[in-house]
Parts: sequence; structure tokens; C-alpha cells
Amino acid sequence: MNILNLFKFRKLAIGDKCKGGRIAFIDQTGLHGLIAAKADQSAGIVWIKYVNQFLGASNEAIGAGHTNTNKVYNSSGSRSVTYAAGIARSYRGGGYSDWYLPSKDELNLLYLNRTLIGGFQSSFYWSSSECDENSAWLQFFSNGVQFKYEKNGTYHVRAVRVF
Repeated sequence: MNILNLFKFRKLAIGDKCKGGRIAFIDQTGLHGLIAAKADQSAGIVWIKYVNQFLGASNEAIGAGHTNTNKVYNSSGSRSVTYAAGIARSYRGGGYSDWYLPSKDELNLLYLNRTLIGGFQSSFYWSSSECDENSAWLQFFSNGVQFKYEKNGTYHVRAVRVF
């Protein structure tokens, strides 16, 4: 008897528990994607405490959040959890240490799949995508609208990681 016949392999699905969180996105291969933390890391934190400074974290694409987060984290001068990228980067859900603040487009994937992921508030969430020296992208999880807002506003954070 073929050993493969003994096991039925189930495809991954959005909302499945996986590697410290819930699957938020799966690419065309079905092997890679994005995992969202099971809960918010903050209900109200600034994007960065220093305004009037462009940090170069402006990429909005899927796959850009990790690089954006590192740019903010390395440019901030602080390794604390007093700002959005810092709290996302320091998250250790499931024992993993590679969490980050999602880019604008990654955050939109979380919004589109929010009911399957679960735990989101009808509130505003920070992305890692910077607009200019004073603003970064937010997404409103009540209606999906994305807009730029002042970096010193206090909003929710949900960390993500790749698989």
C-alpha cells in the first residue's frame, strides 16, 4: 500500500491557525503567505514619537512591511515598545521573533479577511507605510478606507509574519 494513501493532506486556508497566529493571505503557490497575530498588540499607540522626519519606510506593496518595519525600528533611536513598529517587532506570539507591522497593502489583506482572522476592532490600524515626514497610512476596519494620518495619533497595531 502506498504510504501517501494513508494520509489526506488538507490545503491551508485563510483563518487557519498557523505558526503563532492565523493565516491572513496565501500566495498563488499555496505554500507561502501572511500570518496575522491572534490579537492586537496595542489599542492605542503612536506610529512614531518623532514627527517631522521621513524614515524612508514608504513602500506600500505586499511583502514590504518587514523592510518598512526595520527602517522605522533602526531609525527610531529607540528599541522600546512605545511606537507601532517597535511593539510589532517585539511581539513573540507562538515563540516566533519575526513579527512586523504590515505594509499598507498587507494591512488591506487583513481587513479583507478580518472575519476569518478574527479579533479586530471597528477601529483604525497603523500600517508600516510612511507617507511623508508627518504622516503614515491608516486603515479603518469598519469600512476599509485607507488614508494618511499624523504619525503622533494613537491607533491599533496588529503584527504579521510570513510563512
